[in-house]
Amino acid sequence: MRKKILALMLTVMIGSAQVMTVSAAKTTDELEQQKAQTTAQLSETQDAINNLEEQKQAITSQIGELDAQLVVTMAAVESLKTDIANKQTEIEETQKKLAEAQQDQAEQYEALKDRIQYLYENGGNTAWASLLLSGEDLSDILNQAEYTQKMYDYDRECLEKYMAVTQQVSDYSEQLETEKAELEASEAEQEAQQAELQTMLAEKRATSADYDAQLADMQAKAAEYENLIAEQNAQIQAIQEQQAAEEAARQAEAERQAEAARQAEESRRAEAQQSSNSSSSSSSSSSRQESSSSSNSGSSSSSSREEAEDTSEDQGSSSSSGSATGQAVVDYAVQFVGNPYVWGGTSLTNGADCSGFIMSVYAQFGYSLPHSSSAMRSVGRGVSYAEAQPGDIICYDGHVAIYMGGGQIVHASNAKDGIKISGNAAYRTILAVRRLV
Repeated sequence: MRKKILALMLTVMIGSAQVMTVSAAKTTDELEQQKAQTTAQLSETQDAINNLEEQKQAITSQIGELDAQLVVTMAAVESLKTDIANKQTEIEETQKKLAEAQQDQAEQYEALKDRIQYLYENGGNTAWASLLLSGEDLSDILNQAEYTQKMYDYDRECLEKYMAVTQQVSDYSEQLETEKAELEASEAEQEAQQAELQTMLAEKRATSADYDAQLADMQAKAAEYENLIAEQNAQIQAIQEQQAAEEAARQAEAERQAEAARQAEESRRAEAQQSSNSSSSSSSSSSRQESSSSSNSGSSSSSSREEAEDTSEDQGSSSSSGSATGQAVVDYAVQFVGNPYVWGGTSLTNGADCSGFIMSVYAQFGYSLPHSSSAMRSVGRGVSYAEAQPGDIICYDGHVAIYMGGGQIVHASNAKDGIKISGNAAYRTILAVRRLV
């Protein structure tokens, strides 16, 4: 009877310990689930941070490109201002020459009028004949005729010279005015591009600042998730340590109860042995009961996350070799004279800017050129302007053109003139001449 009571007490104690272990295990599982959720949220936040960083890197690259374009455009505007000032000086000098020629013409005209007036006042319509017949002999008549012819030739020469000089100066003055107007149109175009680039830069920088703010928020949230995970790990570890302590206490109690039961059993057996000493032929056997205890061990789960990074590669533009002749390039390019100028465009029919026009023309002959007027200063090989041949690329500050020969160029000039032929390749400062063919 005593043995049954002890066994029942032992069973109740072991059952109570199991209930406590199950309750602790349940709490650990809940924490593990919460930790898994927090880890997933942290992973999503890190993905968002990586995405924002990629977008910011892309817009930072765009800002750098726009800054470079803006520097080139501003330099081109300043260069055009200098060229316009120089052109104005040439115009003023030419106007002075025109005024001098007109003054010479006025003096020659007054002298001619005086001679004609003298002749008519001294003979009317027959003055020339009277002058010839006034000679006393044939020699004198021939001398008078020669003198008359010289006067006529002189007046004729003066008139032709005046007309030639006047026309030459007038034509040159018109040419300078045309070139100045073209430079002013280009200046207006470059200034418009400069304003557009500055607007784009302001927008990109505002977007970049917004990315910075979003990144700061995301990084703060990620830090909160990391702190929460650390707290959850600490709680799980504390529960596991408590479980281990409770398990050790339960096992110690079970061993104590088993020892008490063993001692009780030995006492009972001793009493039974004493009562059976009177029987001579009885044999007793004793058995030893051993109990073993098992321990519950908890397990923890962990989750892993893989991250992938996309890499991008910037490809620069460079010239590649092709087969063509300079004259063939010119013949092809002049087909598009009269088509529109479009900033950033590359279409020979619907619109191109200066570098886009040359890039598309040379692409027809198998050459790959950069869409940049400054970058074109490095393609092919350099030659002097005195050595320029048809097909060579004439490089200015912020502008490029194709040399046609005879001082002419074909180029996408500006929004006002479009693709055109200009008669003076040196109408503005030449920075380089590059030869590809």
